[in-house]
Amino acid sequence: MHGYAEPVPRRRLIALPLFLISGVLLAGCEIELAPGAIPAPISIAPTPSESAGVPKYVCSQTYKILTEGAVQLAQQAAGSGDETTAAMKQTLTGMAAQVDEELTRATDPGLRAALLAISADLTEGAEQPKDYLTGGFETVGQRLDGHCE
Repeated sequence: MHGYAEPVPRRRLIALPLFLISGVLLAGCEIELAPGAIPAPISIAPTPSESAGVPKYVCSQTYKILTEGAVQLAQQAAGSGDETTAAMKQTLTGMAAQVDEELTRATDPGLRAALLAISADLTEGAEQPKDYLTGGFETVGQRLDGHCE
């Protein structure tokens, strides 16, 4: 005897949660999650001040703005009425302002043009937010293609 417990094999640690999940699914149970309970797809630390202007950091920040905005818009889109439309407009114009802030940090002309186009697209989309969500918003991030690696 060595005086301490043997570690549980990794297979067992993985198998237990999988077994529990499969049991829930096979039993026909429904699991409901509130939209706010799901974290944003990515989380990127703020741009370090000494790295401002470096394309990969500007791109990361822009992707973060678009991702967090998409999560917020998805929650807002579940509602209806004038208040919901106003909240969506505010979110889109806020996103455009944040992209404009990143635009001031970008030094690459192609990246600057892409950011300017994204900002203009978000601002225009704020005029008809529900239509924009099912149209242009789905591809707005593609404007960064070729400028971000």
